[in-house]
Amino acid sequence: MQATVKWVDGRMFVGESGSGHAVVMDGPPDHGGRNIGIRPMELLLIGVGGCSSFDVVDILQKGRHPVTACVAELSAERAESVPSVFTKVHLHFKVTGKDLSASAVERAVKLSAEKYCSASIMLGNAGVEVSHDFEILEG
Repeated sequence: MQATVKWVDGRMFVGESGSGHAVVMDGPPDHGGRNIGIRPMELLLIGVGGCSSFDVVDILQKGRHPVTACVAELSAERAESVPSVFTKVHLHFKVTGKDLSASAVERAVKLSAEKYCSASIMLGNAGVEVSHDFEILEG
């Protein structure tokens, strides 16, 4: 896997993935930015949510469970001193489907957390307290 990050001006950077997708990152005005892009740490948090959501949906679909939507709400706490690393990350999944089994959703979330989600497992291995929970919505 490869990527490049190019400085544009101020505190704005454009990151491009090896697959050719781009994202603008920027800082707040009080740090020299113009607030026109996502913060790098926000992008990292979104990456964790995307990685785990991918797993949860994939596991449920492969098990032929009738999932119709999945939203991961993430919250994180950061250290107060520099480096302001994540100290805690919590993923709350809202999984929607018709007659979804709680045991199937719980299994999918657990498999993602413990076996498949490289991003959250990497953070956990680095000492970040990573937690997960879920709710099931009918639909």
